[in-house]
This record gives sequence, C-alpha cells and structure tokens, in this order.
Amino acid sequence: MRKSFKLENLDCAHCASMMEEGINKLPGVNKASISFMTSKLMIDADVANADELAPILDAAQEVCTSYEKDCRIVR
Repeated sequence: MRKSFKLENLDCAHCASMMEEGINKLPGVNKASISFMTSKLMIDADVANADELAPILDAAQEVCTSYEKDCRIVR
C-alpha cells in the first residue's frame, strides 16, 4: 500500500532527510520519502489496508519527533 500524509511543523530540511532515512529502516516499509518543500511523507509499505499501516505510522511518528519534537504526521 502506498499512501501520502501531511507533516505539520516540519521546520528543517536536514531533519526531514534524517526522518526519511529512519523511516526507511522500519520493518514493513518498502520506501519512504519526505518532501520538505511540500511537507509530505509518502510511505510504501507491505500492508493490505489502512488498519495494518497504523503501527508503521506510530513508529514513523516516533522517528519524526526524535528529530523535531513538534512535527506531527496528519492521518
């Protein structure tokens, strides 16, 4: 499943790059990309539906807040 999400309070291009790298290391993630210019996160994951994506998004949120405490993935 491939889905995109808005990122709120993304303030740093370098942090976005580090977040992308960390999310790509999460189990079940095939590819993740973050566009700093549009504040969007695109995730391609090995899941069949949105319910199965929730744990991956929870882990991705932890990665994001480890670099920028106020950054939130809008679901």
